[in-house]
Amino acid sequence: MRVAGVVGWPVSHSLSPRLHEFWLKQYGISGAFVPLAIRREDFSRALGGLVTAGFAGVNVTVPHKEAAFAIAHTLDARARAAGAVNLLVFENGAYVGRNTDADGLAASLKEALGDTLSGKAAVMLGAGGAARAGIIALDALGMRTVRVLARSPAKAESMAASLRPFVTATISVFAWEKWREAADGVGLLLNTTSAGMKGQNMLDLPLDPLPKTAAVCDIVYNPLETDLLKRARERGQPTVDGLGMLLHQAVPAFEAFFGVRPEVTTELRAELVKALNA
Repeated sequence: MRVAGVVGWPVSHSLSPRLHEFWLKQYGISGAFVPLAIRREDFSRALGGLVTAGFAGVNVTVPHKEAAFAIAHTLDARARAAGAVNLLVFENGAYVGRNTDADGLAASLKEALGDTLSGKAAVMLGAGGAARAGIIALDALGMRTVRVLARSPAKAESMAASLRPFVTATISVFAWEKWREAADGVGLLLNTTSAGMKGQNMLDLPLDPLPKTAAVCDIVYNPLETDLLKRARERGQPTVDGLGMLLHQAVPAFEAFFGVRPEVTTELRAELVKALNA
Protein backbone atom coordinates (compact mmCIF):
# COMPACT_ATOMS: atom_id res chain seq x y z
CA MET A 1 0.00 0.00 0.00
CA ARG A 2 1.35 3.41 -1.01
CA VAL A 3 0.97 6.27 1.46
CA ALA A 4 1.25 10.02 0.89
CA GLY A 5 0.03 13.12 2.69
CA VAL A 6 -0.23 16.87 2.95
CA VAL A 7 2.01 18.82 5.33
CA GLY A 8 1.14 22.22 6.77
CA TRP A 9 0.51 24.16 9.98
CA PRO A 10 -2.38 24.14 10.48
CA VAL A 11 -3.61 21.44 8.12
CA SER A 12 -6.95 20.28 9.53
CA HIS A 13 -8.83 22.55 7.11
CA SER A 14 -7.23 20.99 4.02
CA LEU A 15 -9.50 19.35 1.44
CA SER A 16 -6.61 17.38 -0.04
CA PRO A 17 -7.27 14.18 1.97
CA ARG A 18 -10.92 14.17 0.85
CA LEU A 19 -9.81 14.79 -2.74
CA HIS A 20 -7.17 12.05 -2.89
CA GLU A 21 -9.30 9.53 -1.01
CA PHE A 22 -12.05 10.08 -3.62
CA TRP A 23 -9.60 9.15 -6.39
CA LEU A 24 -8.16 6.20 -4.46
CA LYS A 25 -11.65 4.74 -4.14
CA GLN A 26 -12.60 5.60 -7.74
CA TYR A 27 -9.56 3.85 -9.22
CA GLY A 28 -9.51 0.96 -6.78
CA ILE A 29 -6.02 1.75 -5.51
CA SER A 30 -4.72 0.37 -2.23
CA GLY A 31 -3.34 3.51 -0.65
CA ALA A 32 -3.86 6.30 1.85
CA PHE A 33 -3.49 10.06 1.95
CA VAL A 34 -3.22 11.67 5.37
CA PRO A 35 -3.04 15.19 6.83
CA LEU A 36 0.21 15.90 8.69
CA ALA A 37 0.32 18.90 11.03
CA ILE A 38 3.99 19.89 11.18
CA ARG A 39 5.39 23.00 12.84
CA ARG A 40 7.74 25.22 10.85
CA GLU A 41 10.72 24.35 13.06
CA ASP A 42 10.08 20.61 12.71
CA PHE A 43 9.73 20.51 8.92
CA SER A 44 13.13 19.12 7.90
CA ARG A 45 13.23 16.47 10.65
CA ALA A 46 9.67 15.39 9.93
CA LEU A 47 10.40 14.85 6.23
CA GLY A 48 13.22 12.48 7.12
CA GLY A 49 10.82 10.51 9.28
CA LEU A 50 8.29 10.27 6.44
CA VAL A 51 10.93 8.93 4.08
CA THR A 52 11.92 6.32 6.66
CA ALA A 53 8.26 5.42 7.12
CA GLY A 54 7.97 4.70 3.39
CA PHE A 55 5.84 7.65 2.24
CA ALA A 56 5.75 8.22 -1.53
CA GLY A 57 5.78 11.98 -1.00
CA VAL A 58 3.76 14.92 0.27
CA ASN A 59 1.83 17.90 -0.90
CA VAL A 60 3.13 21.04 0.81
CA THR A 61 0.98 23.92 1.99
CA VAL A 62 1.40 27.03 4.17
CA PRO A 63 3.84 27.78 5.75
CA HIS A 64 6.27 25.25 4.25
CA LYS A 65 6.41 25.97 0.49
CA GLU A 66 9.59 28.06 0.63
CA ALA A 67 11.26 25.61 3.03
CA ALA A 68 10.40 22.76 0.66
CA PHE A 69 11.99 24.74 -2.17
CA ALA A 70 15.18 25.16 -0.12
CA ILE A 71 15.41 21.52 0.95
CA ALA A 72 14.63 19.87 -2.41
CA HIS A 73 17.51 18.05 -4.10
CA THR A 74 16.09 18.73 -7.57
CA LEU A 75 13.52 21.25 -8.82
CA ASP A 76 11.31 21.38 -11.89
CA ALA A 77 11.08 24.51 -14.05
CA ARG A 78 7.81 25.67 -12.48
CA ALA A 79 9.26 25.44 -8.97
CA ARG A 80 12.38 27.36 -9.96
CA ALA A 81 10.25 30.11 -11.48
CA ALA A 82 7.82 30.26 -8.55
CA GLY A 83 10.51 30.04 -5.89
CA ALA A 84 8.27 27.61 -4.01
CA VAL A 85 7.41 23.91 -3.91
CA ASN A 86 3.95 22.47 -3.27
CA LEU A 87 4.82 18.86 -4.13
CA LEU A 88 7.71 16.77 -2.82
CA VAL A 89 8.18 13.31 -4.29
CA PHE A 90 10.51 10.97 -2.42
CA GLU A 91 12.77 9.05 -4.81
CA ASN A 92 15.55 6.87 -3.40
CA GLY A 93 15.90 9.12 -0.37
CA ALA A 94 16.01 12.33 -2.44
CA TYR A 95 13.43 15.10 -2.42
CA VAL A 96 12.14 15.97 -5.89
CA GLY A 97 10.53 19.41 -5.70
CA ARG A 98 7.73 20.42 -8.05
CA ASN A 99 5.22 23.25 -8.26
CA THR A 100 1.81 22.38 -9.68
CA ASP A 101 -0.05 25.52 -8.55
CA ALA A 102 0.51 27.47 -11.78
CA ASP A 103 -0.55 24.63 -14.04
CA GLY A 104 -3.53 23.97 -11.77
CA LEU A 105 -4.69 27.58 -12.08
CA ALA A 106 -4.12 27.62 -15.84
CA ALA A 107 -6.12 24.40 -16.25
CA SER A 108 -8.97 25.78 -14.14
CA LEU A 109 -9.15 29.01 -16.16
CA LYS A 110 -8.96 27.14 -19.46
CA GLU A 111 -11.70 24.75 -18.35
CA ALA A 112 -13.99 27.66 -17.45
CA LEU A 113 -13.09 30.20 -20.14
CA GLY A 114 -11.55 28.23 -23.01
CA ASP A 115 -9.01 30.17 -25.08
CA THR A 116 -10.68 33.55 -24.60
CA LEU A 117 -7.82 35.01 -22.53
CA SER A 118 -5.07 34.59 -25.11
CA GLY A 119 -3.57 37.89 -26.22
CA LYS A 120 -5.40 39.93 -23.58
CA ALA A 121 -4.27 41.86 -20.53
CA ALA A 122 -4.93 40.82 -16.94
CA VAL A 123 -4.88 42.71 -13.66
CA MET A 124 -3.72 40.61 -10.71
CA LEU A 125 -4.16 41.49 -7.06
CA GLY A 126 -1.31 40.64 -4.70
CA ALA A 127 2.42 40.06 -4.68
CA GLY A 128 2.79 37.05 -2.37
CA GLY A 129 3.65 33.43 -3.11
CA ALA A 130 0.34 32.74 -4.86
CA ALA A 131 0.89 35.76 -7.12
CA ARG A 132 4.05 34.20 -8.55
CA ALA A 133 2.07 31.12 -9.60
CA GLY A 134 -0.61 33.46 -10.94
CA ILE A 135 1.78 35.22 -13.33
CA ILE A 136 3.19 31.90 -14.56
CA ALA A 137 -0.33 30.59 -15.17
CA LEU A 138 -1.48 33.69 -17.06
CA ASP A 139 1.64 33.57 -19.20
CA ALA A 140 0.97 29.90 -20.01
CA LEU A 141 -2.52 30.90 -21.21
CA GLY A 142 -1.01 33.37 -23.66
CA MET A 143 -1.94 36.60 -21.90
CA ARG A 144 0.23 39.40 -23.26
CA THR A 145 0.29 41.66 -20.19
CA VAL A 146 -0.06 41.12 -16.44
CA ARG A 147 -0.64 44.25 -14.37
CA VAL A 148 0.18 43.60 -10.73
CA LEU A 149 -1.82 45.73 -8.30
CA ALA A 150 -0.18 45.65 -4.87
CA ARG A 151 -0.24 47.50 -1.57
CA SER A 152 3.55 47.21 -1.55
CA PRO A 153 4.78 48.19 -5.04
CA ALA A 154 8.40 47.61 -4.01
CA LYS A 155 7.63 43.98 -3.14
CA ALA A 156 5.71 43.59 -6.40
CA GLU A 157 8.59 45.05 -8.41
CA SER A 158 10.99 42.57 -6.80
CA MET A 159 8.65 39.69 -7.67
CA ALA A 160 8.22 40.92 -11.23
CA ALA A 161 11.97 41.25 -11.75
CA SER A 162 12.57 37.68 -10.58
CA LEU A 163 9.86 36.30 -12.88
CA ARG A 164 10.62 38.19 -16.11
CA PRO A 165 13.32 35.71 -17.22
CA PHE A 166 10.76 32.88 -17.04
CA VAL A 167 7.78 34.42 -18.90
CA THR A 168 7.05 36.14 -22.20
CA ALA A 169 4.16 38.26 -20.88
CA THR A 170 4.92 41.86 -19.99
CA ILE A 171 4.69 42.42 -16.22
CA SER A 172 3.93 45.91 -14.92
CA VAL A 173 3.31 47.08 -11.35
CA PHE A 174 0.64 49.47 -10.09
CA ALA A 175 0.18 50.90 -6.62
CA TRP A 176 -3.17 50.00 -4.99
CA GLU A 177 -4.57 53.50 -5.48
CA LYS A 178 -3.98 53.16 -9.25
CA TRP A 179 -6.72 50.50 -9.50
CA ARG A 180 -8.77 52.41 -12.09
CA GLU A 181 -5.75 52.76 -14.38
CA ALA A 182 -4.71 49.11 -13.91
CA ALA A 183 -8.20 47.78 -14.68
CA ASP A 184 -8.60 49.69 -17.95
CA GLY A 185 -9.36 47.37 -20.87
CA VAL A 186 -8.37 44.08 -19.17
CA GLY A 187 -9.87 40.70 -19.97
CA LEU A 188 -9.36 39.19 -16.52
CA LEU A 189 -9.17 40.16 -12.86
CA LEU A 190 -7.31 37.59 -10.75
CA ASN A 191 -7.26 37.80 -6.95
CA THR A 192 -4.30 35.97 -5.39
CA THR A 193 -4.65 37.54 -1.94
CA SER A 194 -6.38 35.97 1.06
CA ALA A 195 -8.92 38.82 1.24
CA GLY A 196 -12.42 37.39 1.22
CA MET A 197 -11.35 34.06 2.67
CA LYS A 198 -13.37 32.73 5.58
CA GLY A 199 -12.19 34.57 8.67
CA GLN A 200 -10.42 37.31 6.67
CA ASN A 201 -11.49 40.83 5.71
CA MET A 202 -13.46 41.39 2.52
CA LEU A 203 -11.67 42.70 -0.55
CA ASP A 204 -12.43 46.42 -0.53
CA LEU A 205 -12.23 47.09 -4.26
CA PRO A 206 -14.99 48.63 -6.40
CA LEU A 207 -15.62 46.83 -9.68
CA ASP A 208 -16.82 49.88 -11.61
CA PRO A 209 -13.46 50.43 -13.38
CA LEU A 210 -13.45 46.84 -14.65
CA PRO A 211 -14.86 46.16 -18.15
CA LYS A 212 -18.11 44.19 -17.85
CA THR A 213 -16.73 41.71 -20.39
CA ALA A 214 -13.78 40.86 -18.12
CA ALA A 215 -13.78 37.53 -16.30
CA VAL A 216 -13.11 37.51 -12.55
CA CYS A 217 -11.20 34.70 -10.83
CA ASP A 218 -10.58 34.32 -7.10
CA ILE A 219 -8.18 31.61 -5.93
CA VAL A 220 -9.96 31.55 -2.55
CA TYR A 221 -12.28 28.52 -2.34
CA ASN A 222 -13.69 28.91 1.18
CA PRO A 223 -16.23 30.37 0.78
CA LEU A 224 -16.75 29.03 -2.72
CA GLU A 225 -18.35 32.27 -3.84
CA THR A 226 -16.41 35.11 -2.27
CA ASP A 227 -17.81 38.61 -1.98
CA LEU A 228 -15.68 39.54 -5.01
CA LEU A 229 -17.19 36.78 -7.15
CA LYS A 230 -20.71 37.57 -5.93
CA ARG A 231 -20.37 41.22 -6.92
CA ALA A 232 -18.89 40.26 -10.31
CA ARG A 233 -21.69 37.76 -10.96
CA GLU A 234 -24.28 40.40 -10.14
CA ARG A 235 -22.67 42.63 -12.78
CA GLY A 236 -23.07 39.82 -15.32
CA GLN A 237 -19.36 38.97 -15.52
CA PRO A 238 -17.97 35.44 -15.99
CA THR A 239 -16.58 34.14 -12.69
CA VAL A 240 -14.15 31.37 -11.77
CA ASP A 241 -13.85 30.17 -8.17
CA GLY A 242 -10.74 28.75 -6.50
CA LEU A 243 -11.90 25.14 -6.26
CA GLY A 244 -10.89 24.37 -9.84
CA MET A 245 -7.29 25.32 -9.11
CA LEU A 246 -7.25 23.01 -6.07
CA LEU A 247 -8.62 20.11 -8.12
CA HIS A 248 -6.30 20.51 -11.09
CA GLN A 249 -3.11 21.08 -9.09
CA ALA A 250 -3.74 17.74 -7.37
CA VAL A 251 -3.76 15.72 -10.62
CA PRO A 252 0.04 15.46 -11.09
CA ALA A 253 0.51 14.90 -7.36
CA PHE A 254 -1.83 11.91 -7.32
CA GLU A 255 -0.10 10.51 -10.40
CA ALA A 256 3.31 10.89 -8.76
CA PHE A 257 2.15 9.22 -5.53
CA PHE A 258 -0.08 6.43 -6.85
CA GLY A 259 0.87 5.87 -10.51
CA VAL A 260 -2.49 6.78 -12.10
CA ARG A 261 -3.35 10.10 -13.73
CA PRO A 262 -6.83 10.94 -12.42
CA GLU A 263 -9.58 13.02 -14.01
CA VAL A 264 -11.28 16.08 -12.59
CA THR A 265 -15.00 15.35 -12.84
CA THR A 266 -18.28 16.96 -11.82
CA GLU A 267 -18.72 14.16 -9.26
CA LEU A 268 -15.40 15.04 -7.62
CA ARG A 269 -16.25 18.72 -7.53
CA ALA A 270 -19.65 17.92 -5.97
CA GLU A 271 -17.89 15.85 -3.28
CA LEU A 272 -15.66 18.77 -2.31
CA VAL A 273 -18.50 21.28 -2.44
CA LYS A 274 -20.35 19.00 -0.01
CA ALA A 275 -17.30 19.00 2.27
CA LEU A 276 -17.10 22.80 2.14
CA ASN A 277 -20.77 23.17 2.96
CA ALA A 278 -20.39 20.81 5.90
